[in-house]
Amino acid sequence: MLPFENIIIIDRSSTTPIYRQVALAIINAICDSVLKPGSHLPSSRELSKTLSVHRKTVIAAYDELQSQDWITVVPRKYVAVSACIPVLKAQKWSQPVRRVTYGEDLSVGYKTIATDLLSRSTDHLKTLMIDDGYPDIRLSPIDDLLKTYRTFTNRKTISKIANIGTAQGVLKLREQLANYLIESRGLAMSAEHLLITHGAQMSIYLVAQLLLNEKSSIIVGQPNYPLASQVFKATGAEVIPVHVDAEGIDTDAIEAWCKVKNIEAIYVIPHHHYPTTVTLSVERRLKLLALAEKYAFIIIEDDYDYDYHYTSSPYLPLASGHHRGNVIYIGSFSKILDPSIRIGFMVAPQRFIEQCVAYRRMIDVGGDGYMQHALAELISDGELKRHLKKARKCYRLRRDYLDQLLRERLSSYVTYRLPAGGMAIWLRLNPEYMIEDLLLNCSLQIVRVDVEQNAFRFGFASLTQIELNQAVEELEKAFKMIELTKS
Repeated sequence: MLPFENIIIIDRSSTTPIYRQVALAIINAICDSVLKPGSHLPSSRELSKTLSVHRKTVIAAYDELQSQDWITVVPRKYVAVSACIPVLKAQKWSQPVRRVTYGEDLSVGYKTIATDLLSRSTDHLKTLMIDDGYPDIRLSPIDDLLKTYRTFTNRKTISKIANIGTAQGVLKLREQLANYLIESRGLAMSAEHLLITHGAQMSIYLVAQLLLNEKSSIIVGQPNYPLASQVFKATGAEVIPVHVDAEGIDTDAIEAWCKVKNIEAIYVIPHHHYPTTVTLSVERRLKLLALAEKYAFIIIEDDYDYDYHYTSSPYLPLASGHHRGNVIYIGSFSKILDPSIRIGFMVAPQRFIEQCVAYRRMIDVGGDGYMQHALAELISDGELKRHLKKARKCYRLRRDYLDQLLRERLSSYVTYRLPAGGMAIWLRLNPEYMIEDLLLNCSLQIVRVDVEQNAFRFGFASLTQIELNQAVEELEKAFKMIELTKS
């Protein structure tokens, strides 16, 4: 008889149930040809005594193995390895088998993508974090949304239609959102022109896949939203960076490129450009629309936080102008409700939307119908508007308070332009200070840094005045530490 006490090693500190450990050990012994097809195993009574476990544990392991056809159990006679299992190459049972499985990489080549585009990992969060510009979920109507969600899951009428039409977005949400966008942004559109996605990033990906290929050229701002640039590069398209200054992306430079190269698309963030937070000027908006008509390129307008503008009414989107359908408008509810609520939208001509739906089905058959119905309810009863009115007032106060703190305590270390809206301030370190040194000396978690620009985004919307004061205090300490190390 084989030494089963050496074949089946039980780890009593493991979270894996003992009966499953026994079953897995026998499976591994069969795969290693230590146990051959047809060979008999100990009875449940014998094995339980050998392993010092309860007999019911061994019976449970054998039941598991029999249900998966690894063994054959003949009651009151014997237990044997299934004769149907092919004879495998024998392994030395006396030597421990190193089962690396997923500990090793694939044996064939595959595409690789840069994994450090959004800077520092947030897997291990510190006590206080300077985020990328997130909403304060303490102000969000998330409770109302989830209550409505739970209500819908209990309604038979909703449960029957919850997953109908989610590839494009449930009709009720598209109708409510279309009315909202017409009223708030002046878009000439209807529900047929809307696609509901899992956030703005999915919209960017779908647009890129349908518009671009290795022969295409697309212009983006410099600096730009890194994940968008990555998506465009992954299509094989040439990604051409154009400088972003205090008035937004340089439209004169765009025109110069159009004269020498066939440009398929321009990716632009006209409101509170990411990461610099600048707003595209009226003059450049008009020129960009004129260039799109003249050179027949598509404008991909990412309007991720249009709803937060403080000093005046925000400029209407490019998509609200006369563009003959050549502006694809992208937005998200993540900046309104909660970053974890992955609901975004795309507005485009109906035929293009249909193709986006068809492409999306290859990777994602649809969204959360219950959540989409709940969000539609939040819009229709006016709760979304009430929340935005309250949030705008609160975020403006936080922006102004941070502005005061920066001027009083960090003016020797950083420069910035106070944005007219949005949820973050773009801070550039003075040349004598390097962002790498700040990260080494700072106790804060800073989510979005740009080493090339020697800058970082200070998200203020999610922090109270007390938290803003603490964050600035920690930054000030870090800068003083840098001064000490240089002196």
